[in-house]
Amino acid sequence: MARIEEVLQLVGQLNYVWTNTESLFIYLIAHLAGTNKEVAVVIFLTLNTTRARLDLLERLAKTEGTAADTRTAILGFTAGLNREAKVRNKYNHCIYSFDANGELSSTQLMRIVDFNNDLKYGKLESLDDEEMDRIRAAIAEVTAVNRSIWEFMAARGVDM
Repeated sequence: MARIEEVLQLVGQLNYVWTNTESLFIYLIAHLAGTNKEVAVVIFLTLNTTRARLDLLERLAKTEGTAADTRTAILGFTAGLNREAKVRNKYNHCIYSFDANGELSSTQLMRIVDFNNDLKYGKLESLDDEEMDRIRAAIAEVTAVNRSIWEFMAARGVDM
């Protein structure tokens, strides 16, 4: 398989597992806020970034009256997703670079940094086997968080 096909397949899989996992936030919001699914959907959709949704979950988990085991579990979910968000964001917001043979060779972050009178453009990073393993590891971690959320909700008798 050509590197471009491999990267696109992995990035697609990463986006799929991420979106699937993020949709479970609706049930966590309902549980933590003591509300119903409909209200939780409105809250979820009103917060239009993953960062805002993760912040909400963390803040709700830290409120007074939240059981210690619930707080620990929620903060574990959000910590795992925050770690993997870096990989997800990188591959959703980068420029893919190709070598002279037309083969995918690296990524360049879509970021400009000002240094007094100079500009620096996003860092170039190789798309080698180690990087492919990093994407696979992110997919596995997000999948594990997903399963943990399901187990957490089932243990609390939450109807999903």
